Amino acid sequence: MGTSVEIPRYTCNKKVRAAKITKIENHESDGTHSNTLYFGEISGSKLISDAYMKKHEPHVGGYYVLYKDGYESFSPADAFEDGYTKD
Repeated sequence: MGTSVEIPRYTCNKKVRAAKITKIENHESDGTHSNTLYFGEISGSKLISDAYMKKHEPHVGGYYVLYKDGYESFSPADAFEDGYTKD
């Protein structure tokens, strides 16, 4: 194909808030088009939109991630646990 190129390596040093998802409840039947993510570690939950579900495709065992600027994301457990440690 071509010459092999050495791609630079980067280290992440972002601070995020995150919680491991233990259950996802869909509220489609009530007409709200929302979902609830449940977090076992903190005994809490978060109501999220259907748009978040479609964009990030979260699943049980992965992490709901909240960035400093308010951006909400999802990370599979292996990737999150490999890149982040708890403060």
